[in-house]
Amino acid sequence: MSAPLSCVMPTYGRLPVALAEGRGCRVWDTQGQEYLDALAGIAVNTLGHGHPRFVAALQDQVAKLIHTSNYYQVPLQERLAAKLVELSGLTNVFFCNSGLEANEGALKIARKFGHQRGFEQPETMVFEGAFHGRSLATLSATANPKIQDGFAPLVPGFVRAPLNDLAAVERLLDAHPQISAIFLETIQGEGGINPARIEFLQGLRRLCDARNLLLMLDEVQCGIGRTGKWFAHQWAGIQPDVMPLAKGLGSGVPVGAIVCGPRAAGVLTAGNHGTTFGGNPLAMRAGVETLAIMEADGLCAHASAMGERLRTALQTGLAGVEGVKDIRGQGLMLGIELSRPCGVLLTRALESRLLISVTAERVVRLLPPLIVSSAEIDEIANRLIPLIRAFCAEGA
Repeated sequence: MSAPLSCVMPTYGRLPVALAEGRGCRVWDTQGQEYLDALAGIAVNTLGHGHPRFVAALQDQVAKLIHTSNYYQVPLQERLAAKLVELSGLTNVFFCNSGLEANEGALKIARKFGHQRGFEQPETMVFEGAFHGRSLATLSATANPKIQDGFAPLVPGFVRAPLNDLAAVERLLDAHPQISAIFLETIQGEGGINPARIEFLQGLRRLCDARNLLLMLDEVQCGIGRTGKWFAHQWAGIQPDVMPLAKGLGSGVPVGAIVCGPRAAGVLTAGNHGTTFGGNPLAMRAGVETLAIMEADGLCAHASAMGERLRTALQTGLAGVEGVKDIRGQGLMLGIELSRPCGVLLTRALESRLLISVTAERVVRLLPPLIVSSAEIDEIANRLIPLIRAFCAEGA
């Protein structure tokens, strides 16, 4: 008998496993097989799986109130917004459901800010290698032609620049006087774990201040402690005007946010933007508890230490291996770039009971939960290094 057809749209190339349960950095599939999670749901499960304090908080909130509407005041929104303002030094927050929605809202802020400056056709500078989402606007801001294919015409109003080239940015700003915002990921995730250099970020901040532009930093994947600071741009000692967040903010519960500084804080007014589910009490409780647990347990510093341990293990174990081009990233956001496409490593890692990701075709991406222990870091390295060595030997 043939297998029944799935009723789910075929939009994902899924691996042949269904996960059923998780505790800490371990998950089990429906057959009872155990796996070590070095992906955290793509930087989502900040606190791992089944964190006792987090679970208790969500159970308490579900029993009280899950959803009302933004017609009414939501005190938990005020609590989470106040904490994000405290941690970022910015001014106010809009809550939504995802990174795509946060980025879409940021692009609306850029457009309206440009119109307020008197621009007839405001433009936003974006970057090579960028990924900001799959809506029509965020797809147009993204640099990957594969995910744009079939969805033309794209949304106009984007000027693309090379990452980490400040001189090229200045030339494009001169050539496009209606650019109202510069929009980039502090560390490109889907693009291959490509960090914006500290001096580049600092230069962009100076340019935006000198020209009255918005600096918008997409921290959807690299924010919420993953690099060892609350937000990755804090390593450069700067502040953005607009910062989209999501993924790790709710530790598995969908939470998105747009955090704004003074230059952008008043751009959106009543009726300009909205959401049905965004900012509901359950999502806000997840965000409040995630940040509280991170703070109490020192998870930012822990992410920095564990990331350095993992990077050192990978550099030692892969030293001199032909086909390993680079090991880069920060904290628990690391990428291993290989010399050829390496998607097959997804299946091989799964067979070794390790959950990883491959992005930009050639980059093995590691995003463990921030609670990962030193023993689990060593275990990730010990399972992954032989797989990469064998893969590279095949291509030699």
